[in-house]
Amino acid sequence: MIGIFDSGYGGLTILNHIRQHLPQYDYLYLGDNARAPYGTRSFDVIYEYTLQAVNYLHQQGCNLIILACNTASAKALRTIQQRNINPDELRVLGVIRPTVEVVPQRTRTKHIGVLATPGTVASESYVIELLKQAPTLTITQQACPMWVPLIESGEHLGDGANYFVEKYLTELLARDSLIDTLILGCTHYPLLQSKIETFIASTNRRISIISQGEIVANSLVDYLQRHPEIVARISASSPSRSGGCLYLTTESAKKFEESASLFLAEPIRAQHIEL
Repeated sequence: MIGIFDSGYGGLTILNHIRQHLPQYDYLYLGDNARAPYGTRSFDVIYEYTLQAVNYLHQQGCNLIILACNTASAKALRTIQQRNINPDELRVLGVIRPTVEVVPQRTRTKHIGVLATPGTVASESYVIELLKQAPTLTITQQACPMWVPLIESGEHLGDGANYFVEKYLTELLARDSLIDTLILGCTHYPLLQSKIETFIASTNRRISIISQGEIVANSLVDYLQRHPEIVARISASSPSRSGGCLYLTTESAKKFEESASLFLAEPIRAQHIEL
């Protein structure tokens, strides 16, 4: 069984793509919605919360866990991999490295913009990983603290969201007018992609937008092809082998079910848990 963790609902965008590519496994999705958003919290708190979620998913039978949260991937993944897990029993993967691996092939100007939460920006994980891929890149980050609250409150489709989309993109492009590739460095942000594209079109710029869902799913398929021992573990713990998913939340189950409809094309049932 594969576990998918996010601080909120954005990880559902990753889950959707993974299930489409790997329908033969069972899934357990955990949203720590009661303590979201993670983006403005400290490194220590995010590490503690993420480790609690990883331990819980492992106890429920997940042998492979995807941190479908950029903030958790940036601030907690490496420490958890190094200190807290036995790789012979559990693998924990993030979403940042698969994303940056495709960037060098997408950019013409070698100027990259990263749109992310304040926590992800402060970690500089995208800067570090991008420069590992291509040391000549010029990277400009933009914190977008209002985007996740807008999305999780259902206000992202309204005209009010346009102000914050335009505000953050204007600030970013004013700092580097040569940006030709934008990374949506939060799993919530695909829900704003149409507004982002509309604004960019209004500036008459040619900018490629990198969204994580398909990229992370393809990367996971490749990872499993290279690790048959992991395939054996998650197959053994996926009794139905039907691509089914159980949804867990630290918030109200009813609220999760209602809000998840923004991200999923199907009705779901969720269960409340305590971490």
